[in-house]
Amino acid sequence: MSAITLRKARTIIRKAFEKGHEMELNPLSVVVLDAGGHLLAFEREDGAAPGRFQIAHGKAFGAVMLGVPSSKIGEIAIERPHFGVALNGVYGGQVVPVPGGVLVKDKKGTVIGAVGVTGDTSENDAAAALAGIAAANLIGAA
Repeated sequence: MSAITLRKARTIIRKAFEKGHEMELNPLSVVVLDAGGHLLAFEREDGAAPGRFQIAHGKAFGAVMLGVPSSKIGEIAIERPHFGVALNGVYGGQVVPVPGGVLVKDKKGTVIGAVGVTGDTSENDAAAALAGIAAANLIGAA
């Protein structure tokens, strides 16, 4: 099974920031988790709020733990609110069910981690994550 290396995690972050600059987004914070939900790398751009780590982590953590992008978790929470509340309870309040938590897959389609981006609109956060993932020659699912 492949894994996200530290080098690829750093590439994902750098390229997500570059995409944010290209799109003229607010300062971003980016977290990269492995397939077990463990932190590989995190960076917060100058000017980003200090509490952004928890948001970026929550987007990525929910995605990797459930095997679906955080945008889908948000849809589930709207369709089945009791399940959404229970889900967050199961994971100790760590799941942030809005776009910006993107699954990372290898060339075979195996989930090898997740990226969480926060700082701008959730859709723009997801676009920055996808750009970073693609730059690392991996596949993103938002």
